Amino acid sequence: MSSESAIRLVSIYPMLLGTYGDGGNLRVLTARARLRGFEVEPIELDAGEPVPADADLYLLGGGEDDAQVAAARALRRDGGLARAVAHDAVVFGVCAGYQLLGKEFPGSDGVLEPGVELLDVTTTRLPKRAVGELLAEPVSSSGVELTQPLTGYENHAGGTTLGAGAHPLARVRAGVGNGIDRLEGAVQGRIVGTYLHGPGLARNPELADLLLSWVVGSALPSLELPAVEALRAERLATVRPEE
Repeated sequence: MSSESAIRLVSIYPMLLGTYGDGGNLRVLTARARLRGFEVEPIELDAGEPVPADADLYLLGGGEDDAQVAAARALRRDGGLARAVAHDAVVFGVCAGYQLLGKEFPGSDGVLEPGVELLDVTTTRLPKRAVGELLAEPVSSSGVELTQPLTGYENHAGGTTLGAGAHPLARVRAGVGNGIDRLEGAVQGRIVGTYLHGPGLARNPELADLLLSWVVGSALPSLELPAVEALRAERLATVRPEE
């Protein structure tokens, strides 16, 4: 990103992929960047609008099965997100947005639907829907430098398996996460997928700042925001790690 240009943040199809409040991730990133003096251009794309290939960071949220299928098909036709990733854009996908970034996922009829194939992951049905608080410890092998536990709320019926090209974001301490090997999320280059709602970047400011640091190309100065830390403390206090 040029130091003279605004950070361009794109929320992809929030009317389709915004069931669980994940639109808040755009507001979190916008606020945290502006508090540090960066100019920010937040963009919300309606379904069917072309995806600009020249933005810095793209956000995809949760959605119902049919909306997820519609979003995946639109993104495959459009190709803008794939072009952006080829130019090192940052992508953050949550729940349905995480699944559709992968190779395939189940639609409402259970038939597997092709994803956009930007993450080496595959999603199938879980035997039981995962609903509740999710707590996970970051995994250092992912290449993501996080020191604090990840907290969020999960609500999904899909279990996600990582291929050789993706690394786990974290290891589950409470909840289900990917549903495979007690892992949560995936990281591949500058793409991060997760099941953390909440919205996830409000509950995990360290993760939000990591994404922004990838955009600007350097570490960010710290922010003292007591209300944010109080939210984290309150949420963490409600979850008992599983043995």
